[in-house]
Amino acid sequence: MESRARTVWEGDLMSGSGTTSLDSDATDALAVSWASRTEAHGGNTSPEELIAAAHASCYSMALSHELAQGGTPPERLETEAVVGFGQTDDGFRISGSSLTVRATVPGITEEDFQAAAQAAKDGCPVSQALKGNVQISLEATLS
Repeated sequence: MESRARTVWEGDLMSGSGTTSLDSDATDALAVSWASRTEAHGGNTSPEELIAAAHASCYSMALSHELAQGGTPPERLETEAVVGFGQTDDGFRISGSSLTVRATVPGITEEDFQAAAQAAKDGCPVSQALKGNVQISLEATLS
């Protein structure tokens, strides 16, 4: 399986803009701009927001699997990923991804839940892609 996205950009970095389209057609084309990365989204997205979406959805899938494999499938997982972006001495960089999950999982102990949450963070393919490049943190709460 391969996933594809295409971006068409017009103009220079600071005043230009573009659109990113997904081959899946899961959404309309997404507007992107430099300002949406460094100032405010203003109705546009950014590469970092797309990474955050990928990380949140990947982590939710991984945690769902970990919990089900342990005999306690979740009723609900609410996952948020916050991806930081900013200026460093070496230029602009992604600074990290912070995962926060609130889970409803009947019949699980706090200890088993935390172990599954950590295993999902470490095993999620998006976490694996980011590993060694950016700091990944996790806050997992059992409802």
